[in-house]
Amino acid sequence: MSGWVKIAGLGPGDKALVTPEVTQSLAEATDVVGYIPYVARIAERPGLTLHASDNRVEIDRSNHALKMAAEGKRVVVVSSGDPGVFAMAAAVFEALENGPNEWRNIQIDVLPGITAMLAASARAGAPLGHDFCAINLSDNLKPWSLIEKRLRLAAQGDFAMGFYNPRSKSRPEGFERTLGILREECEPERVIIFARAVSRRDETIKFSTLADATPEMADMQTVVIVGSSRTRIIERNLKPIAYTPRFTPE
Repeated sequence: MSGWVKIAGLGPGDKALVTPEVTQSLAEATDVVGYIPYVARIAERPGLTLHASDNRVEIDRSNHALKMAAEGKRVVVVSSGDPGVFAMAAAVFEALENGPNEWRNIQIDVLPGITAMLAASARAGAPLGHDFCAINLSDNLKPWSLIEKRLRLAAQGDFAMGFYNPRSKSRPEGFERTLGILREECEPERVIIFARAVSRRDETIKFSTLADATPEMADMQTVVIVGSSRTRIIERNLKPIAYTPRFTPE
């Protein structure tokens, strides 16, 4: 039996947002590897072994997946959202590059998923309708100085921005510093959207401005979208809509 690894995105939470390609790969798998809450989303069945592990062990998890595939198992490595966006695809390839040469002959496929940022943008309207960037505000794997540099350059370039991992109990000051940097670079009326638990039962979407935003509006389940200077809000009787026009005048 020839083993394989598929690195799959489970989307932001709702089963309806998992792609048929990912569903099929899970039906064919002998083993599923991933972070504890993501593996918990996979239904148990005969012939399937679930391997859940804690956060911050991505390389160990990747090595385990590749080792099992080399032994002939069909392994799905799961991430939330899209596996190529701040998730497991890069970790698996890092393990592949540094692992035994025979691992390089394993069939490996990346199965895309709907990212939390894109799901949040869709809920809000189309705030990412023009040029945008994504920044992970966690300094676990990179220095804060680099985060600050990228924030300033993105603001100066007038990108819309999507922020992942904005604020945690162990890093409560990071998002406060982020807001301070944005206030130095952007106008006070800049649109900010706080999208928490998108597609899940406790979903909340809050619209704010840079002037009114506070650090407590975000946590680790929140994706923050900061509009460009062109992003606007359409007020109506139903929920408001945020969008960024597709053109920028000279």
